[in-house]
Amino acid sequence: MTHVANISDLRVTFATDAAPVEAVKGISIEVAAGEVLAIVGESGSGKSVTANALLGLLPETATMSGAIVIRSRTGDETDVVHASGPKLRAMRGRDAAMVFQEPSTALNPVYTVGWQIIEGLRAHGKIDKKQARAQAIDMMRKVGIPDPETRIDDFPHQFSGGQKQRIVIAMALVMDAGLIIADEPTTALDVTVQAEILDLLRVCRDEFGATIVLITHNMGVVADLADRVVVMYRGGIVEQAPVRELFAHPSQQYTRDLLAAVPHVGRGKSRTQARDLAGVPANTARDTTGHLIVAENAQIGYPGRFGKGATVVVHGVDFSVAPGEVVGLVGESGSGKTTIGRAAVGLTKVVEGSFTVLGHEMRGAKNRDLAPLRPDIGFVFQDPATSFNPLLSIAECIAEPLIVHGRASSQLDARTRVNELLDAVQLPTSFGDRYPHELSGGQRQRASLARALALDPKLLIADEPTSALDVSVQATVLALFVELQAELGFASLFISHDLAVIDAVSDRIIVLQQGRIQEQGTTAQVLGSPSNAYTRELLTALPVPDPVEQAERRALWQKVRKGM
Repeated sequence: MTHVANISDLRVTFATDAAPVEAVKGISIEVAAGEVLAIVGESGSGKSVTANALLGLLPETATMSGAIVIRSRTGDETDVVHASGPKLRAMRGRDAAMVFQEPSTALNPVYTVGWQIIEGLRAHGKIDKKQARAQAIDMMRKVGIPDPETRIDDFPHQFSGGQKQRIVIAMALVMDAGLIIADEPTTALDVTVQAEILDLLRVCRDEFGATIVLITHNMGVVADLADRVVVMYRGGIVEQAPVRELFAHPSQQYTRDLLAAVPHVGRGKSRTQARDLAGVPANTARDTTGHLIVAENAQIGYPGRFGKGATVVVHGVDFSVAPGEVVGLVGESGSGKTTIGRAAVGLTKVVEGSFTVLGHEMRGAKNRDLAPLRPDIGFVFQDPATSFNPLLSIAECIAEPLIVHGRASSQLDARTRVNELLDAVQLPTSFGDRYPHELSGGQRQRASLARALALDPKLLIADEPTSALDVSVQATVLALFVELQAELGFASLFISHDLAVIDAVSDRIIVLQQGRIQEQGTTAQVLGSPSNAYTRELLTALPVPDPVEQAERRALWQKVRKGM
């Protein structure tokens, strides 16, 4: 069997101000031609370091030993560990290419997407502009970009998240690279776009003959696409096996724990702790007396400029959130989920209808009118790395709302309450003296939850709080959220594109599509027997961590899409 990549006794060590950190500890992997090899593990397991090492993209602080041999389609070999700079530049793009995790940062915002696709063609050979443009248009068409003849001259910000990911895949394919390294290519995408990108990667393998190394923490994606799986933990390989064998009979406890941490639709709060509303039909109007959020024919949008009218994003929605209730908002990117969450705290304008929060009408409300509401509403942001002030310690970040709202006179006065909050989210109190960059993603998200709960809010808005976390950390954060909600009794509007996550925490679900509510009801109703075709599409698009079941679901998803 021909191998496109051979990794032999690879060791990667990073120099730090303290002791050197060994990120990869003597691993050996063979990647066969035409296969999809998934490398999985928690954050810090070494999977992304291994992926970057395949292209020689590690920083200057990294020291590599061992061997990484990349074979081109013509049989030429490049030992990445010992190759010179010019040799590596010739190999990148031509023999092996990378699909990066976040296309918004991988694409240059000041150049058109066509220029960026053509750049690789012109860097690796003599080709005239007209021919290069024709090849770029053809590749954009093949990866599913509509109207590529005109869209080739558009800039990255003019494309959706899924389309930008397709552009990055087009850049990897345009040089006919034999090896594609996909580093978390679907992490920030909603389930339907994720399913489309996975189909596209399958086309890369089947029609373009590419070999794929897939780096991911999503076990459903692994079950959907991979042929073989390598499980990494703390820089070493725990286990590797064909995908069906690994999911059916994992030999190592760490692999079993990783699979057990994956959320499943049908096993969450909806079946165990949900409110007893089984007798109420879905989409039935409720008595909203005393509810914390009540929306009646609410239209939400952004004010126009230069005399133009407002741009309406959410159209005529009706829903409510009762005290102590967790309501999940689900839908694709651009469906209006985050817009509704921002409207609940006065960050987005209500242009028509009624939208009351804690008894205050948000339509036409001024900032000074909303000041009394602020202590009663907490907000957990999607990315705590950017929502924390990097110049403040974790304790200072958590204490800030206490000081602003007069609950504490100083950092010292607030420290007792800060320590209580750190204990509540299961972080050591000593972490209060650390800075945000010194915590992992899961630890930062717990600290973000602690800050949101500092003032004992009646209502918590959680905007995609687990989307960037690996499965084991996500499971811990979700369990913590459910535990704290049961203990403290706050109501919550929980925003997510992952139905399994919503199932784990929610009492009720609202399904949004293009700013309109398609379906709402108890979690058991909506996920158990959805009445709307769009909800059924979302459910069938969600990959499950079982290769046999996932193959059936993929066929069902394609059938559902054709029927819509």
